[in-house]
Amino acid sequence: MTGTAWPSPHSTAPPSPPTRPRPCAGSPPARSSGRREPPSRRSCARGGPALFLEVALSTTDALALPFYCPIEPAIHPAADEAARRAVGWIDAMGFARTGDEHARALGTNSADFYARFAPHADLDRLWLAACWVYWGFAFDDARCDEGPLAADPAGFARMAAHTQRALEIPGPLHTGDRYAAAVHDLGERFRACATPVQNRRFHHAHRAWLSGVQWQVGNRATGRMPVLDEYLTMRLHSAGGEPTYAMLEIVNGEEVPAREMDSPAVHALTEMAICVDALDNDRHSFARESGRHQTDQNILTVLMAQDGSTPEQALYDTVALRDSVLCRFLELAERVRAHASRPLARYLDDLAHGIRGNIEWALSVPRYLGAGSGGLRTAPAPPVWAGSPLAGTLDPRRLPTVSWWWQDLA
Repeated sequence: MTGTAWPSPHSTAPPSPPTRPRPCAGSPPARSSGRREPPSRRSCARGGPALFLEVALSTTDALALPFYCPIEPAIHPAADEAARRAVGWIDAMGFARTGDEHARALGTNSADFYARFAPHADLDRLWLAACWVYWGFAFDDARCDEGPLAADPAGFARMAAHTQRALEIPGPLHTGDRYAAAVHDLGERFRACATPVQNRRFHHAHRAWLSGVQWQVGNRATGRMPVLDEYLTMRLHSAGGEPTYAMLEIVNGEEVPAREMDSPAVHALTEMAICVDALDNDRHSFARESGRHQTDQNILTVLMAQDGSTPEQALYDTVALRDSVLCRFLELAERVRAHASRPLARYLDDLAHGIRGNIEWALSVPRYLGAGSGGLRTAPAPPVWAGSPLAGTLDPRRLPTVSWWWQDLA
């Protein structure tokens, strides 16, 4: 497939400048002939999200649209070693206490996940980032999506503030909270290898993630289904993309100058990468969430509730929206990279690696494949790639929370 030529997955050399990506100017072109036309919109007038969930589960082919991603795959050559070290840390910290918790944590394949985001990272830092991802998934399962705090905004806020403070405090910390103790240990390890600026950026991103999850918990507690623009605002934080991408500077050992990192263009590119990842994650996780009755806030259920769409139409609209954002990301990243410093160029390359890597990881990770009796997949599905973006009528430039990404930023 033609498109951006990203670094070889097994190269140890610094990433080279990408070639010009396939242009996505204006409205995304229609897919090549032979692809399915947009499904008709039929109102699901009866019921709320529970009805939408029931219908979605009976429409298995609705989740079969291919992924448009003209970015070459890449993975760190020492991904297995990063996994070995990270699993040792999980065992030493003891936050995954039961056999089921331990299996679920390891089933996230978090080292493989982050090795795809940072294929040229320092191994001694890469495995620490993998530890945080393992911890983040375990924390999400125990404290965010399930458990007594999943629909208790006040209780979650107290716990989240304690967890965030544990990350930020240097030196010894005495706490009986196993998740707070583990993230404090990681905070100490990051302080030992990262610059103060890199640590501050990671702490800020971590706090934003917890605030987004708190919003999600509040919606669940009150039975509120957000509309699309509100959902995207929440999901930019609750997806966990901010701390995931904030660790790139740490694992690469390169600090992006503030004049570049804090510029509107780089801010927009970071948000766009998070948005694409979050929408892809919503598709991947839908089967798992269906089996656990956690689809109260997913891009598909949001669109079904807001527009009265069928599950198939909601999926089509989601993919078209996501493809529009990816096209804008590729266009703007090319323009910014033309005058970027070496640290920024590497950061931009890894934003792209994360988009591609998130897709490939999710298509084979046990976390999503082992969805249970309600799941839509039980075995790894070979990736199906689209040759062009999907055209749709849902224009993200009309959504207040993301429309600024299309301003003249570079």
